Amino acid sequence: MGDRGPEQACPPSRVSPLTFLFLRKGFYWNEKDVFPDPPWDGMDPNKTVPVTLSNVQHYADTLSYNVRRRAPWFLTRYMLWPWGCDRQFFSASVQFANMDHLMSYINKHISQFGVLMVYTTLGEYFQTLYSEHEPVQVRDHCDFLPYSSDMFHSWTGFYASRSGLKGLARRASALLYAGEFMFTRFMLAPHRFLDQAWVLQQLQKLPWAVSEVQHHEAITGTHTPRVSDMFVGCLSNGMHGVQKLMSAIIQDRFPAHTGLEPGGYFAVIYNPLAWTVTTIITLTVDFPEVSVTDESGHPVPAQVQNSKEMPSVYDLLVLTTIPGLSYRYYVIKPSRRAKGDTQETEAMMANTKQFGHRPRRHDSSMGRRLAHVENDCYIVYLDKDTNLMHSIWERQNNQTIQVAQQFMEYEVNSDEDQGPISDNYVFTSNETMKSAWETVGMEIVKGELVTEIRQYFYRTVNDSDPTYTIYSRLAPRPLGSDGELLGHRIEQEYRVGPLELNCEAILRTSTNLITGRILYSDNNGTKMQCRAYKHHENNIAQNYYPMTQSAFIQDRQSRMVLLSEQAHGVSSQGSGQMEVMLHRRLLVKQPWALSVNVMLNDTSVVHSVLWLLLGPSTLTRDLGQRSGVALQHRPIVLLRELSETARIHPRPQHQEAVTLPPSVHLQILSIPGWTYNSNHTKHMQNLRKDNQAEAKAESRRVLLRLRHLYEVDEDPVRSQPVTVNLQAAPAILHCTQGVSPSPSIQRKSGRSSFTLKRDESLADSVAPGRIAKWNAEQEQLLTWWAKAGNGWTRGIFVS
Repeated sequence: MGDRGPEQACPPSRVSPLTFLFLRKGFYWNEKDVFPDPPWDGMDPNKTVPVTLSNVQHYADTLSYNVRRRAPWFLTRYMLWPWGCDRQFFSASVQFANMDHLMSYINKHISQFGVLMVYTTLGEYFQTLYSEHEPVQVRDHCDFLPYSSDMFHSWTGFYASRSGLKGLARRASALLYAGEFMFTRFMLAPHRFLDQAWVLQQLQKLPWAVSEVQHHEAITGTHTPRVSDMFVGCLSNGMHGVQKLMSAIIQDRFPAHTGLEPGGYFAVIYNPLAWTVTTIITLTVDFPEVSVTDESGHPVPAQVQNSKEMPSVYDLLVLTTIPGLSYRYYVIKPSRRAKGDTQETEAMMANTKQFGHRPRRHDSSMGRRLAHVENDCYIVYLDKDTNLMHSIWERQNNQTIQVAQQFMEYEVNSDEDQGPISDNYVFTSNETMKSAWETVGMEIVKGELVTEIRQYFYRTVNDSDPTYTIYSRLAPRPLGSDGELLGHRIEQEYRVGPLELNCEAILRTSTNLITGRILYSDNNGTKMQCRAYKHHENNIAQNYYPMTQSAFIQDRQSRMVLLSEQAHGVSSQGSGQMEVMLHRRLLVKQPWALSVNVMLNDTSVVHSVLWLLLGPSTLTRDLGQRSGVALQHRPIVLLRELSETARIHPRPQHQEAVTLPPSVHLQILSIPGWTYNSNHTKHMQNLRKDNQAEAKAESRRVLLRLRHLYEVDEDPVRSQPVTVNLQAAPAILHCTQGVSPSPSIQRKSGRSSFTLKRDESLADSVAPGRIAKWNAEQEQLLTWWAKAGNGWTRGIFVS
């Protein structure tokens, strides 16, 4: 558990041994970190006493005493001694250099201390227990959530604290993902105009900002408004740099091409996934009559509609199919077609139908007058007497499920003198919930590509602006397997806020599924956990769980899945119900919070995106994992105004497309820029040896990581072992040489797994076309380093 306030580190001789039960002080050699710009020499100011010959005995005595205090907690002679707390590894080299000396001293005096110390990971620790047949108690594959510090303080509020920052961090991470992919393939292919130093300068800020915002007092929203502003500024600056880099890479690939009339836009759509993606992208234009053509001058399916945000502009929806790690290019211009001219094709204008405002009702006459919106997979029924969703028919089961969605608010206490409170960390409801609206307005925007349902929730009858909004989209399923994800989802976008003080805003989706209040949510975006409802003194808060990426409820026939673009809190407070906490606004009257200004008086309007999937579990299991990845990594749109000298080539030079099997995700493809030796001792020696030399980025070393998306037995087809031609890896990297993996590698993960074994007959190379077979029962994350350009060297595998 992290500190709530600053602490001063000190040598072990002045710290009570009990302190080390929590590992908060003492072994902390780089206390004063620098953010957001690191020191020029990479070393943060060091305020703590380092390990020297004169004090190493004191450090060793304190550490060994703490180990003996912990020993009774373990059933085995192998102890796990976690090391570190808040920001202690900001300068990891300082930490390890001091710990190296301390461990070496202890291991040379085993008879004195009775302890042998080695660095390890959790996986290596438990593998040792298994191999030595040590006693291990298995906790039924569950995690330890939710955490509660006492009966009435459940730490479930931070799942949704500072929701806007959570969304920005996820979008920044996705942009970095796409930018690194584009940058890596660009650097390994011939390029003309770009200066490498400038390129690295644009790319280096965002990795730093994305990493720092993952701190447990950052992404959780448990920090001050000033710190939040700093995170937003660093993320925004980093994102701007990556966008400049991606735009420059696009321009670098095309010589100047004149002859275009000014006016309109040139759009490049980049697909960061290693699959072909068919989707609909949304652009904003200020003219209703639009012509959209591709790089060959052919018309593209498109739809124009009134903007859902600004009345003076229009939303342009474009249907696009983009191969893996590739671009599509579009020219968007005002249409100048004369009457009777059939040469130019305009985007179709959608029709809008207004349904007026409807007050909140409680009588039984609801559901008698229904409107409907449909595509090839769903029919969504809407109650015209309430303007709320009524039910959804899904084709796979040929079944209609009652589905109702509405916004609600928990009223909470923020004054400690009045009882348990809600704050940035803790969610404590007073067991009462109220509807957050009095009237609902609705309009349906129907076009050939997309039909959009717009619902506006007003807090009072006299409000002119809605506090809550839902935009729901259904698109027809395009032909081909690439379009199945698009047709099988209902895309929903939410606008929430500003909230009243001391409110926790949720979206509750109620169905007639018989679920027994059992919820499933993902653990850190990977393994799904069963969350059975438990009765507590603090029922509501203690049945909230984090929803990193997805959650679902189900009965014997159907499953309803919610996929999220960002982290939220999720709960099932009733059978067939799933509620997602979207936003919080609290005025905490707590002495320590007031003293450091850890307030959550968040007056912002947050924007969240959920995709809803409904159908039999066999279908949603198959589509859910891939749809979740597709939501996290949607195509990147690079837009610029057209001019007479716009750099557009009539026949753009496409990079070779990459297509991996649908159950395999290209998780990392990057040039980290630094060298690494998996042997820690040699790595430290290399660092010390190169410390005096000028730092130089290593631009020809590439990190590639593949991930199997499905757990063992999760899906009868997708969970099967996958065979991938290793020749695809050079295609990803624009190389022509073979791949040389290490002889035998296994790295465990929380989900399914892979193995990759080297054919010894191939000596130090793998011929093009050689295959690697990954067994989903053994290993999930496959990572290797490789030299690109002059061929591939033997891979170094890192966990």
